[in-house]
Amino acid sequence: MRQRKYPAYNTACFHSQQCAEKYVKAFLVRHRIRFRKIHDLVRLRYLCMEADSTFELISDSLALLFPYAVDARYPGFKATEQDAGDAIAAMKQVRQFIRARLGLITK
Repeated sequence: MRQRKYPAYNTACFHSQQCAEKYVKAFLVRHRIRFRKIHDLVRLRYLCMEADSTFELISDSLALLFPYAVDARYPGFKATEQDAGDAIAAMKQVRQFIRARLGLITK
């Protein structure tokens, strides 16, 4: 995001999605909820809601990030600076939300 000459907006979107996906799956593992090997954050959110219904609060962020699991890695996809900024903000919301539920918040 900070590179001026060759900003990597696609990469920022992809890694934001990956970070959120890892936290969602960590929550599922912690709660011993089985899941298939998928990248669909919306479907994974439904599984999380079996243990914690407040996952509804981050549904918009997960929906925003979901397309970047695959699309951002292939030619033809062009993320904008706004897309990358929104993806990073969504990832930070998901990360904070799940870290709190996993007891990983540090003071």
